[in-house]
Amino acid sequence: MPESLTVCTWNINSIRIRLDIVKEAIERLKPDVLCLQETKCQDDKFPLKAVRELGFPHIALNGQKGWHGVATFSKRPFEAIDKHEFCGKGDARHVAVTLGQAAGLAKPFTVHNFYVPAGGDIPDPELNPKFAHKLAFLDELIEWPRLPEQARDANAHTVLVGDLNIAPLETDVWSHKQLLTVVSHTPVEVERMQRLQAAGPWVDVMRNFVPPEEKLFTWWSYRSPDWTVNDRGRRLDHVWTSPSLAPHARAMTVLREARNWERPSDHVPVAVTFEV
Repeated sequence: MPESLTVCTWNINSIRIRLDIVKEAIERLKPDVLCLQETKCQDDKFPLKAVRELGFPHIALNGQKGWHGVATFSKRPFEAIDKHEFCGKGDARHVAVTLGQAAGLAKPFTVHNFYVPAGGDIPDPELNPKFAHKLAFLDELIEWPRLPEQARDANAHTVLVGDLNIAPLETDVWSHKQLLTVVSHTPVEVERMQRLQAAGPWVDVMRNFVPPEEKLFTWWSYRSPDWTVNDRGRRLDHVWTSPSLAPHARAMTVLREARNWERPSDHVPVAVTFEV
């Protein structure tokens, strides 16, 4: 019998001040694997006891003090944990876990959890070092030989999730024309993301559930007095899979209501359920 496995991704924007809404999201989505970005917590200060009390005994961390950070929680045991540093900056922006037979799966299932640099406000690498870093990070990721696993096995079950900080499609932003010069939707970033997706190749499984001609957002700025009035969102959070895994995706949820919870993140959780 196939196993049902739900993978959730969420930029939580500080794990220690938002544990209550993490609990709420877990109760709503019931993920088997929860991938968080921007945890803003070094590993030795991480609230491990609280996470285990939420039902996740298996935890993979890559954190640093005050900035960035990724964490993956699982109800099922890991066969392997891996993390990689990009651009030689010491940033904690990636962690990968592999689940296998001990997790009740017939074949290995690898989840890469990424937090791509935001890139600052000026979309010019000559004027903005943060934007230059973002482009360099993407270039390095495109060429990274260890990703994806399907480079070694065409039938590998691999998922890439996270806050990729790019909204590639016209319908991934509230206004394509007005955001063409805004970091996250500029042509140079979109072109990098297209190359990254082709390098896998990766399947954008969120768009298997919501057609590309329909708007789909996962982020709404804190700067908006009431995000529900104008719905000026962007899809910055993504779930990609290896081609062999994409047909096994059975359901997808973008938990929009999480943006209205007390002390919310500006991102909302995204969950995809697979039958594997």
